Amino acid sequence: MSDPETLAVYAAKAEEYAAITGDHNKTDPILAAFIASLPPKAHVLDLGCGPGDSAAAMAAAGLRVHAVDAVPEMIALAARHKGVAAQLATFDQITGTDIYDGIWANYSLLHAARADLPDILSALHTALRANGRLHIAMKTGTDSARDRLGRKYTYVTEDELRGLLGAAGFTVTKKQTGRDKGLDGTYADWIALGADG
Repeated sequence: MSDPETLAVYAAKAEEYAAITGDHNKTDPILAAFIASLPPKAHVLDLGCGPGDSAAAMAAAGLRVHAVDAVPEMIALAARHKGVAAQLATFDQITGTDIYDGIWANYSLLHAARADLPDILSALHTALRANGRLHIAMKTGTDSARDRLGRKYTYVTEDELRGLLGAAGFTVTKKQTGRDKGLDGTYADWIALGADG
């Protein structure tokens, strides 16, 4: 994510965002299932970790967590969690081969430009070990737009997201959908896919 306006919104609202998402992450059944699908002491990348609540839950479950975000204020919050190694980085800075047993990309890649998604997902596939697990959640739709706070979103259809994952080498194994209220106070439809590397 390199959109300056989006980054500025998250920087200004880091504490507010943490307050909204913190309790949800403690009881999120999708996160619990992702954790349960990984081997003990698995090495996990939390991509776009925000304030680090998901990363903290993974660390508390005994996983080794590398949490990255492009917003310094979010990294400061994430680094406060025990067992979380937090690093300032953008999506295109994820490199390396066979590093992670799992990648948690929860409502983060929806801020990547549509044209960048193929390269980002390919790099994530390369960074994931054989038989590794990917979780990706995005808001659904067919366009790109800013919300009322100024954050830029790339909306995807289920078919588009499945196609992107398949082209990057992933095999989709799970699907969940829903509708929730976001930081901007509006409701949006979402899709979460689980995939094997």
